[in-house]
Amino acid sequence: MGKWIVGVDLGGTNTKFAFLSDDGNILYRWSIPTDVSNGGKNIIPDIASSILQKLYENNKTTADVKGIGIGAPAFMNMETGFIYEAINLGWKDIDIISELERRLMLPVVIDNDANVAAIGEMWKGAGIDSKNLLCITIGTGIGGGIIINGEIVHGTNGMAGEIGHITVNPENGILCNCGKRGCLETISSGTGMVRQAITEINSYPESLVTTAYKQTGQLTAKIIVQAAIEKDPYALKIIDTTSYYLGLTVANIANTINPSRIVIGGGVSRAGSLLLDSIRKYFNQFALPRVQMGADLAIATLGNDAGVIGAAWLVKNKL
Repeated sequence: MGKWIVGVDLGGTNTKFAFLSDDGNILYRWSIPTDVSNGGKNIIPDIASSILQKLYENNKTTADVKGIGIGAPAFMNMETGFIYEAINLGWKDIDIISELERRLMLPVVIDNDANVAAIGEMWKGAGIDSKNLLCITIGTGIGGGIIINGEIVHGTNGMAGEIGHITVNPENGILCNCGKRGCLETISSGTGMVRQAITEINSYPESLVTTAYKQTGQLTAKIIVQAAIEKDPYALKIIDTTSYYLGLTVANIANTINPSRIVIGGGVSRAGSLLLDSIRKYFNQFALPRVQMGADLAIATLGNDAGVIGAAWLVKNKL
């Protein structure tokens, strides 16, 4: 079978792992909580010890491993893997590659988590066989990955693909965590959808969304999506506004890079064709006709496995 690859999808709440074959098939998967206490100082030791433990449980050693690939929610030097900052992890100035290589005596390669998920979808998911790909993940925030000619686009200092921070409402927009106003993320992320709902909730007293909010005092994008699936008018209005800004943004990016596939992933994408058809409507409104002809919109298919599969691709192609 050849040597295994370790894929790691490092998140602020949980870290997902997988052992994969060289052709990207998952052989074994698991996850552990991400310990962000004390500035995240335990994260790297936890990753190393968890990999060693699972190798032992599978009657393997590090000699059976080709390398480790990691997707991390971080700003980093794409050449060295040095992490300048990972807000959700509590990290600043972390040399994760050197530290893990010292602990495990294995080669390590790393990239931004959104880029890695995009690569995963290109290799084994909805973007398979598409070498020019735009991938957007819609969850608490909005991330993105751009792939041109089969390679991740990083830009000058690793900031390419920050799709969630494209300004779509500069005049009346909400203040974003990045410090700018009117970012796509403030409207069309899961958080943005909840914000939309709460703003007008008193105007829709009969809505399933309003009922859920009054019963629990809480609201999530999952509740809104489910209500929209059940044809709730207020939830459908929120989906429409969300899709308008997503379609506008995707069309403008597509007019620039001319992708063959546009993949929508993340938790909000569980709305499936309801969301995709709505995004497509606005995409077709704003994209050039020939760009529309070349681009196929699809819902991501790998789910939580996209990160570990993309991380394995890094090992296979970059080491």
